Amino acid sequence: MAFLDVRPDLAAGHEPFGRIMAAVKGLAPGESLELVAPFEPVPLYQVMEARGFTHATRRTSDGSWHVTFQRLMSEE
Repeated sequence: MAFLDVRPDLAAGHEPFGRIMAAVKGLAPGESLELVAPFEPVPLYQVMEARGFTHATRRTSDGSWHVTFQRLMSEE
């Protein structure tokens, strides 16, 4: 599983979309990325679904959101 915490990017005023896409680019079918953000990244869900990912979301006691994006297994 890959891990990416975008809270520092957002706190510095940087858009993390490019880093997120780079992180998932190399994932093989069945592999996943755990993304940590200060808010629920709802717009990202549709983008990732279009790229063949499912997601599971949980909010932690510190108020951050942890979203696990998993690349769907290919049908071969």
